[in-house]
Amino acid sequence: MFERFTKAAKDLVRGAAERAERAGDPYVTTEHLLRQLLSASGTPGAAALAAAGIDSEERRGAVERDLNEARRRGGLTKSDAEALAGIGIDVAEVVDRVESAHGRGALARPRAWRRSRGRFDAEAKTVLERSLRVTLGRGDKAIGDEHILLALAAGPGIPAEVLADHGATYAAVEAALPAVQRAG
Repeated sequence: MFERFTKAAKDLVRGAAERAERAGDPYVTTEHLLRQLLSASGTPGAAALAAAGIDSEERRGAVERDLNEARRRGGLTKSDAEALAGIGIDVAEVVDRVESAHGRGALARPRAWRRSRGRFDAEAKTVLERSLRVTLGRGDKAIGDEHILLALAAGPGIPAEVLADHGATYAAVEAALPAVQRAG
């Protein structure tokens, strides 16, 4: 499937893998893909993010902070936290208690990078597979970083939730793409 990727999509995937390795994370995740998209410039995906409202350093920083907070919660989405609250479990209190005993970020994913490149977790693999379906569904020939963005926004998971919280829903990104593609 990688042979169907545009240069921007290949750069995104490689950059996400490098980002995961630098962070010491054992796998490339959807979070790494989104963080790499946030740092991109001059690509259709970066333009679509901007057109969908994530158009400044301040807005990208807010998305990064929300991703960091989700990581601090051990990868639980806000919806997960709300569901747990419904049965009397206060996730913020649990995080605070764990961190007071074990240090800040104790619930973040384990950091044990395995030196084999290209190790993607199941959710990241699903997003990459979904990007192919998005590409074909739109009648496009190659998978671009904008298709990976749409696949992330289609969720479920933290990237989709964080993007939606900042107005970059699937519908908003999809609506932005014709103008982005005409400009490109």
